[in-house]
Amino acid sequence: MPNAIAEQALTTPEALRPWIAGVRTLSVSAAEQADRPFVRLPAAVTKVVLRVGADGRRDVFVSGPRVRASYHEGKAHLHCVELGLAPGTIRPLLGVPAAELVGRVVPLEDLPGALPRRLAAGLRRLDPREAVPRLAETLPELLSAAVDPARTTLLRAGVDALSVRPDRAPAQVREVARELSVSERQLRNLFSDGVGVSPKHYARIDRVRTVVTRAGHAPWSQLAAATGYFDQSHMTSDFRALMGVPPRSYVTGRLPALTPCRSEPRP
Repeated sequence: MPNAIAEQALTTPEALRPWIAGVRTLSVSAAEQADRPFVRLPAAVTKVVLRVGADGRRDVFVSGPRVRASYHEGKAHLHCVELGLAPGTIRPLLGVPAAELVGRVVPLEDLPGALPRRLAAGLRRLDPREAVPRLAETLPELLSAAVDPARTTLLRAGVDALSVRPDRAPAQVREVARELSVSERQLRNLFSDGVGVSPKHYARIDRVRTVVTRAGHAPWSQLAAATGYFDQSHMTSDFRALMGVPPRSYVTGRLPALTPCRSEPRP
């Protein structure tokens, strides 16, 4: 399996939990990754990233959802803090629907409105260790009046129902729409605006990421059942479509051709 960049999940302060789905740090040095490929997994999440390069330069950018994996060569030393935005937070914070950010990496200050520029200017001045405490002080006040609570609650219920959990497989899209008393079209619109991808594609991404995480810990047929696939062949087909290789090839390191790494970090 490809080697991952060193990463650490941080505790999200209570004040940020309505807006931030997760916080983590990532670091890599040229020595560690010179001959190690790494993968950007598909991800149905938008992130605000504070990156510090080897020269000390700080950049703040937004990394939108990715619908397929990509494979890259090693990269130079860097350190990052990533803030995963909770579903429904993207438009109030960044001024655009999540669907406009799919597959894009955008400097935060380039997004419309005063809030992204203000946020970028504030984060750029901070040491990465200071970013989360400072946001806990300022972000709730900025967003509390901008988020539609009813719409956000509905969206997050849909996200939860379509996600793999340890005690259950994800529901089908039509079942989720019926349970939430909305049409499938309304559910798609909610996901487009607040997540960036359709409910169906969200579920595909979540399942494939779960397969990546659990690969090697259970037989493939059991893993397929636990993640909501009809059978192992359907899991393999979905995995190949999003990851570029079948599960066995990924686990054993038989990867697609690597591309040179761009400057943004690996989500």
